[in-house]
Amino acid sequence: MNQPQASASRDALHAIATRKAVIYLIPLLCLAYFMAFVDRTNVGLAKTQLETDVGIGAAAYGLGAGIFFISYAFLEVPSNLIMHRVGPRAWITRIAITWGALTAAMSLVQGEVSFYVVRFLLGAAEAGLFPALMYIITIWFAQHHRATMVGLLYIAVCLGLALGGPLGGALMEMSGAGGLHGWQWMFIIEGGFTIIVGFAILKWLPDKPSDARWLTADEAAVLEERATVPTAPAHTTLRGNARIAFGRPFILALAIVYFANQIASVAIQYNFPSIVESIDVTQPFMVGLISGSVGVGALLGVVIIPAIQRRVRNEVLIITWCSIATAATSVAYVLATAPVARILLINLAMFFLVGILPIFWSVAQGRMQGLMAAAGLAFINTIGLLGGFVGPYLYGWTESASGAGTSAWVVLVGSSILGVLLIPILYRTVRSEDREAEARLDEEKPEPTAENRS
Repeated sequence: MNQPQASASRDALHAIATRKAVIYLIPLLCLAYFMAFVDRTNVGLAKTQLETDVGIGAAAYGLGAGIFFISYAFLEVPSNLIMHRVGPRAWITRIAITWGALTAAMSLVQGEVSFYVVRFLLGAAEAGLFPALMYIITIWFAQHHRATMVGLLYIAVCLGLALGGPLGGALMEMSGAGGLHGWQWMFIIEGGFTIIVGFAILKWLPDKPSDARWLTADEAAVLEERATVPTAPAHTTLRGNARIAFGRPFILALAIVYFANQIASVAIQYNFPSIVESIDVTQPFMVGLISGSVGVGALLGVVIIPAIQRRVRNEVLIITWCSIATAATSVAYVLATAPVARILLINLAMFFLVGILPIFWSVAQGRMQGLMAAAGLAFINTIGLLGGFVGPYLYGWTESASGAGTSAWVVLVGSSILGVLLIPILYRTVRSEDREAEARLDEEKPEPTAENRS
C-alpha cells in the first residue's frame, strides 16, 4: 500500500474510532456535567424560600452562592494532578459521589453559617470535575474535533439551565410531604441521583482509549496518536516546569478572559430565578420553567458559534466579536424596561457567554498535552471560578445596597467591558505562543542526511 492509500486508511480508521468515542463516551461525560451543573445552581431556585424559611438574606445568599467557587477554585489544580495520577475513572467517581452527598446535605441548612459551610464543602467536593472532563477530551480526540466535543459537553450545561429549573421547580412543589419544605426535597432527590451517576461512571468510563472494550487495538492506537499535539510541551513532571504549566503568557491571558466571562455568566445563572420572581411570577414550577429559558439561548450559542468558527477558522476573532456583543447586550438590558425584553436580552447574553466557551477551551487544548494539560487546564478554570465567586457576591451586594435588582447589572456591564479590553492581550499572547511552538518543532526536526539531499 502506497503512502497516500495508507494515510487514507488511517483517516478512515480514525473517523470510525472517533464516532465510537462520541457514542460511548460523550453521553456519560455530559450526564456527569449535567448533574454537576444542576446541583451547583439549583440553590438559585431556593433563594426566596431560604430567606423565608431559614432567614438567609440577599447579601448572605450571594456570599453563600459564590463561596462554592472559592473552595472549588483553590482545589482545582491539586485535584486534577491527583486525577492525572490515579486516572479519570476513579477520580470522577469520587467527585460525583461526594458532591451528590453534599447536595443532599443542603437540605439540613438551618441558617447563614451552615449555608456557607455546606456550599464551601460542595465546592471542595466538585473541584477538578470540569478540567478532568477537558483533559479526557485532550487524550481521546484530535485537535480539529475538540471544539465540537467541548460544544457537545456544554450542551449538558444548556440542558442543565433549560431542564434543571423546571425539574427543581417541580420537586419544590412537594413542599409539606414528609414534613419537609420543597427546597429540601429538591436537594435530597437531586443529590441522590448524582450518587447513582457516580457509580455509573465507575462502571462504564474507561481511563484511556486502550482501556475501552468497545474499541479495537488499532482504533485505540489511532485515537491516541491523533490526540497528540506535536507542538505542545510534553513534560512529565511539574518540578522545574511550573512556568510551562501555569505561567505561559497565553495561559494567563486565557485565565483572565475566562474570569471576566464567569463574573457575568454565573451571576445570571444564580440570580435569574429571583429576576423572574420580580416580574410577579410566584409559582415555583413557572419560576423554574421561565428561568430555564436561558438554557435555550446558551444551547443555540454552543451550536451556532462553533459552526461559525469552523468556517471562519480564526478562534480569537470569534472570541473578540462575542465579547463585544456581550457588552452591548448587557448595556441594552440596563436600558430596557419591559419584562419580556429583559428576559430575551438575558437569553441573548447567555448565547454569547456560553457559546464562546467551546472556542475558548479549544484555544487552550490545542497548545497543551499530558501533565501540562492537566495542570494548565485546571489553572485556567481556577481563575475563572474566582470570577464565579465575584459575580454572585457583587450582584448580591449591589442589590442589597441599592435595593434595586436592575442596578446589579452594572456589575455585568463592567465585566463584559473588561472582557473586551482583554482581547488584544489574548491575541498577542496566542500569536507569540504559536511562533514559539513552531520554532520548537523546527529545532526538533532531524537534519537532512546526504542521502535525503541527493
